[in-house]
Amino acid sequence: MDTEITNCFMQRHPIGFALSGGFIKGFAHLGAMQALLEHDIKPTVLSGVSAGALAGAFYADGNEPYRVLDFFAGHKFQDLTKLVIPKVGLFVLDEFIDFLRTNLKARNLEELQIPMVITATDLDHGRPVSFYRGDIAQRVAASCCMPVLFAPVQIEGTNYVDGGVFSNLPVSIIRRICDKVVAVNVSPILADKYKKNIVSIAMRSYNFMFRANTLPERRKADLLIEPYNLGGYSNTELEKAEEIFQQGYATAGDLLEQLIIERGNVWKRK
Repeated sequence: MDTEITNCFMQRHPIGFALSGGFIKGFAHLGAMQALLEHDIKPTVLSGVSAGALAGAFYADGNEPYRVLDFFAGHKFQDLTKLVIPKVGLFVLDEFIDFLRTNLKARNLEELQIPMVITATDLDHGRPVSFYRGDIAQRVAASCCMPVLFAPVQIEGTNYVDGGVFSNLPVSIIRRICDKVVAVNVSPILADKYKKNIVSIAMRSYNFMFRANTLPERRKADLLIEPYNLGGYSNTELEKAEEIFQQGYATAGDLLEQLIIERGNVWKRK
């Protein structure tokens, strides 16, 4: 964690949640968090990237995880994006930013009920950037901005894209200030069946590279939750939000119960 963020979050936190990228699979974050809360595992700080930034922002704004689904009910992917003539991306996220500003009570990160760090990628200078203050909607959109699919989000003259480019599971950013870190990775690496054609091979390789940076981060967590049953969902299936939520809820709940039976607690042995 850089010194500036450490100084911003001076107090020690008993538990932090690190929430991965994963696009539509991010609704599984809400399910996993719901199960964690029901086991009295509550964060006092959050770290999120892409879909994890979105889920985390709504929770940090004072919403129970299962209630967040209400904000997206009745919406389709097309409601939150706008197709444009592709110069720097197929869609722009202006509607998504408006949606966030309409539904979040807090305007800036420093106003959230739970402190949160959002990670995005500075496309102009080739570096990861962690936001801990400023406009929430802009920063969540920047963190969610999958390259090519979406046009970069500009903040104060700098272009940002998906934070997962450098770090798709942001454990390190809060590791030093937390006694325990729960990592929820909704995009684990899966070597499932694939078509032997140029597009399929290229996309598979891209996804492997994109997710490879999660491997060292997984080892730094005290509790790792990874739903492996989310591969069949299309990134535009917003109407499947509740179903994806239930997948995350079941995965986390089953894991927590199993660990309690086997170890007597849920935390990794040191």
